[in-house]
Amino acid sequence: MRSPLFTGILYLALGIIFTIFAIQSVRDSGWGFFTYLLILLATMDFGSGLRFVMIHYQLKKKR
Repeated sequence: MRSPLFTGILYLALGIIFTIFAIQSVRDSGWGFFTYLLILLATMDFGSGLRFVMIHYQLKKKR
């Protein structure tokens, strides 16, 4: 079982990668469906990543 901190960092890294891909997509072809999809995925990953990091610190505080 992975720790919430590792999972949170993984999700944050994916959010950064999707953000970079979205920026490159806007530079290459403008605002299209694929760009909005990448932004949606990045937003969901950032939210999940922050939630897992917060869960890690809440569990650490309880111990």
